[in-house]
Amino acid sequence: MTKTSWNRFSKLALACLVALTALAAPVAAVSVAEDDVPSEAQVDSKVTTTVTLNELYQNPQLESWTLAGSTELTDVTWTVTYYDQTGAKVNQQSFDGRNFSGASIDAGDGTSEVEVRVTGTVPQVDDYTYEPPQSFTVMALEQTREGGSTNEIDTWTATHYTQESREARNEIDDAASTVEEVNDEEAERRLGNAIEAYDGEEFTLATDLAGQAEERAQQTQQSNQRMQLILYAVGGLVIVGLVVGGFLYWRSQQSGHDKLG
Repeated sequence: MTKTSWNRFSKLALACLVALTALAAPVAAVSVAEDDVPSEAQVDSKVTTTVTLNELYQNPQLESWTLAGSTELTDVTWTVTYYDQTGAKVNQQSFDGRNFSGASIDAGDGTSEVEVRVTGTVPQVDDYTYEPPQSFTVMALEQTREGGSTNEIDTWTATHYTQESREARNEIDDAASTVEEVNDEEAERRLGNAIEAYDGEEFTLATDLAGQAEERAQQTQQSNQRMQLILYAVGGLVIVGLVVGGFLYWRSQQSGHDKLG
């Protein structure tokens, strides 16, 4: 292969590699400029979540498309507010229900940024698990294009809890951090029982068992500390004994030398 042919082959291979990389790269539908989403929320409480979208007509390049959303909140109200490049509000729509669609995003309307707000009630927990913590979808947004194809924009989730489940989880968390510091099978067993009780929604029992596990671990810690102090004391006495014994031996040697003298 000549040098010219090799150069042509290298350029062709590089072009193919770039094309393959572009095909393999994930396609981002829309950019999320900012979001205000709670990481956790109490069951039956009211929450409001806001997400702001920008770069509305890139990746893929579209002049118009439709926004759709869903949530696991109940008693839901959606508010979609449209802003132009100056930040001025150009339109606003409201939707009710866990799902909405039909929010039209159109460059011809001057829309440059869209704020999506959902307000609703935090749902009940269907299945309690200590690990991973139970969660629900606060908001999920999709870009729907002409022809029916969709791109997921993003999904936001949060953990949800009741007062009883939160107290039990906090107690288990505290116990776990203490149990991890000691090697005590009984403390570990009680902690495991507390987690099983939590998963079975027996939160009062879980709290009690976690407290027992922590108490057992603390007792082991104190016992280990006392033993360590005893070992330090014994070690100190041994060192003192060696020093005193060495000194007395040295004195006896000195006394013996004087008598010989």
